[in-house]
Amino acid sequence: MTGCFKIAVNVPPDFLEDVMDAVTASIEPLYPGYDRCFCHWPVTGTWRPLEGSNPFDGRIGEICVAEEIRLEFAVKEGDLRNAVGAIRRIHPYEEPAIDVIPMIPWKNLSPSDGI
Repeated sequence: MTGCFKIAVNVPPDFLEDVMDAVTASIEPLYPGYDRCFCHWPVTGTWRPLEGSNPFDGRIGEICVAEEIRLEFAVKEGDLRNAVGAIRRIHPYEEPAIDVIPMIPWKNLSPSDGI
């Protein structure tokens, strides 16, 4: 198996389904027999738009606090660019904070790893 990555991003609640649909359409399933495999939970995000930005939410120079959904999923290395591109196309934020984290799938572990 090639490398895998965990992708995490905060999404406004009204965009959650559209982001999941776009990502699902852009990648091959990681888990045999399953697609659209995500986990998500509510979070509170905060930021201050600076001069020159074009915020989806908030006002220049003012701290903004908003309810968001933290979305996470795993993706094969070969689909990494497609997944990030799908998020960027659908996500309403000018600069979505997309975390890309290398991971070791549990199926790649051997008994010598103590598992």
